[in-house]
Amino acid sequence: MLSAIESICVYCGSRHGDSPAYADAARALGKAVAESGWRLVYGGARIGLMGELADAALAAGGEVLGVIPRSLIGSEVGHGGLTELQVVDDMHARKLAMSDAADAFVALPGGLGTLEELFEMMTWQQIGWHAKPIAILDVEEYYAPLVGLLRQAVAAGFLGDHQLQRLIVESQADALATRLKAMPDGF
Repeated sequence: MLSAIESICVYCGSRHGDSPAYADAARALGKAVAESGWRLVYGGARIGLMGELADAALAAGGEVLGVIPRSLIGSEVGHGGLTELQVVDDMHARKLAMSDAADAFVALPGGLGTLEELFEMMTWQQIGWHAKPIAILDVEEYYAPLVGLLRQAVAAGFLGDHQLQRLIVESQADALATRLKAMPDGF
């Protein structure tokens, strides 16, 4: 049975980064999510890669759920043009709401928040709290050092090889969407 993915949670930077390729990849992923018929779930901001991702999904006719802490609405980073913007009390509530709303997780380039969210979902998968696919869109090998560190964790006996093998790594949004479509139900 093929995957029953309906919603994809994407973690990414609230900045654009120093390469135009990051914004290009965010737009390509937003478009791929919408064209696949999936709802985009993300952090609800209109700035950085987050805004590029959401705007591209919306432009392609997609449904977009943003989840943002109340404290960030006041700094005017909340995206006002989404299908739905859910305002929550804090970052913990944001991460839980995003996780609950998603059937798979993807990390684009980003900073500490993106890394923390990616690792939290990987940890939750490892301890059996979810069995949802997790992927990295490795734009210009941004995540290559991180994947190398994970390999080192396997070699040092701190991470099971099966956990690393479950992580999907692709460099192109279309290829990533194709792999996610092919995921078996109950991954």
